[in-house]
This record gives sequence, structure tokens and C-alpha cells, in this order.
Amino acid sequence: MSNKNQPKESNKYGSRLREMTAVLRKHGITGGLTPEKLRLILEDLGPTYIKLGQIMSLHSDILPKSYCEELMRLHSEVTPMPFEQVAEVIRKSYGYEWNEVFQSIDVHPLGSASIAQVHRAVLKTGEDVVVKVQRQGIYKVMSRDISLLHKAAKLVPPGTIKDMVDINMVLDELWTVTQQEMNFLLEAASMEEFAQRNQDVAFVASPLLYREYTTTHVLVMERIDGVSIDNHETLLAEGYDLSEIGAKLADNYVRQIMTDGFFHADPHPGNIRIRDGKIVWLDMGMMGTLTERQRKLIGQAITGVARGDITLCRDAVMGLGEFKEKADKRQLYRDIEDLLDKYGSAELGSMDLAKVFEDLTDVMKRNGIAMPGSLTMLARGLATIEGVVADLSPEINVMSVVTARLSSQLFKDVDWRSELFKDAQAVYASARKSLEIPSLLADAMRTGLKGEANLGIEHHTTPDMTHLVEDALLKLCAALVAAALLICGGLVCRIEPLVGTISFFSVACFALSVVLLVWAFWGKDRKKPRS
Repeated sequence: MSNKNQPKESNKYGSRLREMTAVLRKHGITGGLTPEKLRLILEDLGPTYIKLGQIMSLHSDILPKSYCEELMRLHSEVTPMPFEQVAEVIRKSYGYEWNEVFQSIDVHPLGSASIAQVHRAVLKTGEDVVVKVQRQGIYKVMSRDISLLHKAAKLVPPGTIKDMVDINMVLDELWTVTQQEMNFLLEAASMEEFAQRNQDVAFVASPLLYREYTTTHVLVMERIDGVSIDNHETLLAEGYDLSEIGAKLADNYVRQIMTDGFFHADPHPGNIRIRDGKIVWLDMGMMGTLTERQRKLIGQAITGVARGDITLCRDAVMGLGEFKEKADKRQLYRDIEDLLDKYGSAELGSMDLAKVFEDLTDVMKRNGIAMPGSLTMLARGLATIEGVVADLSPEINVMSVVTARLSSQLFKDVDWRSELFKDAQAVYASARKSLEIPSLLADAMRTGLKGEANLGIEHHTTPDMTHLVEDALLKLCAALVAAALLICGGLVCRIEPLVGTISFFSVACFALSVVLLVWAFWGKDRKKPRS
């Protein structure tokens, strides 16, 4: 059976290779590669290569700035599919023609990208909306291209890029992310979650979702006109302060990462608009998620860099990834030490966050530590948002925003609280054990005084001596209980303070401890038992 399939597969790939060769000849690849020519070649090669171009546009550390700027156009300026195909996708999704849902659809798209394109439309009920329609047959095309690239990766000789980059892992990640983008129901769920998480942020908004008209291949949402965040001239003309926008944008993005653990993974200028004084986030097709543990470890890694703490960085790096093979902790320690030496005594708020994160990921790669896809998306998102913020206001440093949030929230609300609870538990456990000592000692003394202990020695006691020892032990127990109450009351004040007051529990702890201490130090002894 496999032999029968081979000619079909060979024909499929052979046809695609001929198409690719024709594209390269069309654009005169032998005559050099300008930024515009590279973009046009990727466009003609199809959605898979457009997606690769979008990723390449985020890596100014690899490509010259002119190439990155030109490839950024691939996010929203891809050659659109004809309206006949748009209508066909809608018909297949709804089961009936588009004009049974919409009064009108603009045949000219607002924007066209690798996966889909968007059109202005008006619902039968009169609302102005945007319709996002998936490219016809895109799954089949991209699946074939990814498979072809996997085959090509096998032909790459050792000692080249293959030793520096796990090509198959990159392709797998690209395909995983792309498949998620192709399911508009996932994007719809992301839109709802993003809106819910940011409902308390006065300066942030997102489009309203029309879920009843949304399918796997068609998504309908509120039309957001607004001003693109990179249209500085218009923003200034409308009275906006670019520095204020940059500061709020950076703060919200850091909040998405460090607080929510749910962040926009593709924050390029085409996906951010300003409307009615609010930052409006568009296109939730690519969202990243971070667990509480991952957020804590990221904060730990950044803090380790700031403090020059090798152990803190090493533990964070090891916790964030998974070792492909047995770890060489000494080598990892040396690599992190070199990293910290690179930054030296630089102020945390002056560092390039994306660069710090990139350096940490490089350390992970060199030591065979696999990064979760969420961290890869985070690295790309940080690199993009730093560029957007720097374009708005060069004096704003995203790392300083991270620093402020780490100090005001992460350490206070997570780390310190956690540590305080741990300390409280430890104090409680120690207090319990301490309180058991006098009790055990008293039992032992009673046993000994009654002559029931077999210690191998003779003893002679009197009722007065027994009474004296018991009084002393009771007062010792009271003092220990008072100390425990004082500590617990203080911890509760720090952990769960009430606005302008002290909690009732804390007051009770303090009051009872005072009573016990007064009795322990100044209380009268019990009456002696009658002989």
C-alpha cells in the first residue's frame, strides 16, 4: 500500500517544488534579495511562508531593521483572496448565503493576513461589525508545506544551522500555533476571557463578540475604527499624549503577563488601536498562557539577574524548562555566571527586558533545556511590545514597569504572603512542640515524684516540692502560649489587615497574651495542698 501512495506523494511534493521554483524565478532571486523582494516572494509562496515571514519580522537581532520593517507588512498587507471565495466560506459555515445574515459586506477587505482576512459588514439588525473569514483550503495547503519543510530539514547537513536551531521543533511549534489560529471558536473564547480579565482596567477595551454568528471559519465582532497606535501624527492631532499611551500600554501588557498569566502573543501595531481614550486590543487568535508557578519563576529569574544571584537564576531556569538529557549543573552555573557578568551592576530599570529574556533562553538552549511553547510566545511578545512602546516614547523602559509590578504585586501578594503563611505555620508547629515539652516534662516529673519511674536511682520527694514544680511548669506553659499568641496576632495583622483597623482576631490574641504574661510573672502561686 505504501508503494502505491508514494507516486501520489511524490507528485504532490514535486508539484509544490515546481511552484516554489517558479516563484523564485519570477522575482529574479539570482539578482539579489531586497527587503521588498523577500516580502513578495514569501507572499507568493503562500500562507506557510507568510507566517514564517511574520516570525522573522520580530527578530531584529537576526535580520537588518529594513528587512524587519518590510516583513511587518505581512501581518496585515497580504494579497487578499477574491470575494467569491469569502462568500463560499461563509456559505459553507452557515449553511446559507451571506446576505441572509448581513445587510451588506464590503468586498474590499480591511486587512488580509496569512490565515484570514477581515471585511466591514452590517448585520440585518443594523450593527456595524467586522467579519473575519478564514482563507479557503488553508489547512490543506499549510499541512502540505509543513510536511515538505520537515523533509527538507532532513537534508540539512550537520555543522550548519541544524546545530544551532532545532528546525523540526520550530516547525512543530509553528504548526501547533497555526492550527489554533485556524479555529475561530478558540479565538472567540480568548476574546471573552480577555474582556473579563480586563474589565476593571479603565483604559483598556476589546471588540464585542457576536458569538451567535461565529463558527470555526467565520468570526463576527464589533467594528473598531479608532486610530492605529503607530499613527503618531493622527494621535497627536487628536490631543493624545504618546508618552501616556506608551506607559499605559507597557503597564497593561506586564499585567497580562505577571498578574493574569493570559497575554496577547502578537502585539504588533496592527493589533492595537486607540479609541475614545482607550487602548483597544484586536485579534485574539494568538494568546499565551502562564501558570502561577511559571510567573513566579519568571519573576525569580529577573530578580536573580538584578541581584546578581546565580543560585536564584539557576533554580528559576531549571524550573521553567525540561532537560532533554542529564543536566550538567556546573556548566549551567558557569553560563549563568557569564550572563550576570555581562549585565554587571546595571540598574534593573535600565535593562532591555526582551534582551534579558533572550539571554536566559539562550542559556537554556545551550544546556539542553526545552522551553514550553508559552515561553517562546512570551519572548516574541516582549520583543514586539518593547518596539511598540519605544516607538511611542523612547524614555519608557518596559523592564522598569516589570520591576514596579514585581515589587508592588508579585512579591507582596504572592511571595511575601506565601512566605508569611509558611512562617506562621512554622511558628505554630514550633509553638505546639514547645508546649508539649512542659507537658511531657511535667508527666515525667510526676511519674518520677510518685516513684513510678524506673531510673535506677533512689529519690525522696515531698508534697511541697511537687506543688512547687507544678506551679513553675504551669507558668512556663502560660508564657510560651502568650509568646505564640503575640506572634500569631502580629502575622495576622500583616497578612489580612482590615482597612484602618486591626482584625478582631489579632486584638484577641494580644489581649489574651497580656493576661497570660501578667499571670505568669506576677500571679500568685496556688494554695498548697493540705497534707
